[in-house]
Amino acid sequence: MLLKVNPDNPQPRMIEKIVDILKQGGIIAYPTDTFYGIGCDILNKKAIEKVYRLKQRSKSQPFSFICANLTHISEYAKVSNFAYRNMKRLLPGPFTFILPGSKMVPKIMLTKRKTAGIRVPDNTISLAIAQTLGHPVLSTSATDPDGNVFEDPSLLHDFFSKRLDAVIDGGPVSGTASSVVSLIDDEPEIIRYGAGDVSIFE
Repeated sequence: MLLKVNPDNPQPRMIEKIVDILKQGGIIAYPTDTFYGIGCDILNKKAIEKVYRLKQRSKSQPFSFICANLTHISEYAKVSNFAYRNMKRLLPGPFTFILPGSKMVPKIMLTKRKTAGIRVPDNTISLAIAQTLGHPVLSTSATDPDGNVFEDPSLLHDFFSKRLDAVIDGGPVSGTASSVVSLIDDEPEIIRYGAGDVSIFE
């Protein structure tokens, strides 16, 4: 199912429809400020396992997830004053922050070190989905088995076909990966240089 959603002003009716799919354990593809992502409700273990199978990924490599805002992040991660100040300057934006996960995060979404990758993308559709759902949405880039990224939602829809419950067409995306920054122990470490300026951490 290909659902066209207005990227500037997402129709509430469409967002409700997408959230209903997630609540029923569905898997969706949706736009972010970097790539199209594949996701599900992070509180639905069966749905998460389906995404692992879809991506052919080992469970020792947890996916990151999208929060609606900084308040939302503080429910799912331990956020120090240092981390909060820096994230406030950069979010929403094309960054993935590695933080210690809170008890709210399912074990399957945490690394061995009990950390989690968290995003607040600068994309009204993905933020509206997380906000309306009330908790985070799993986030992994929509790629084919060779790692090629789909920037066109209709090609993504054709490739995954019935393996996804809905593909949200929110128009073009940048196609550049997010920058990944660890803020564990208030010692910033740039893990991946991508979109977004990480010079404040260098």
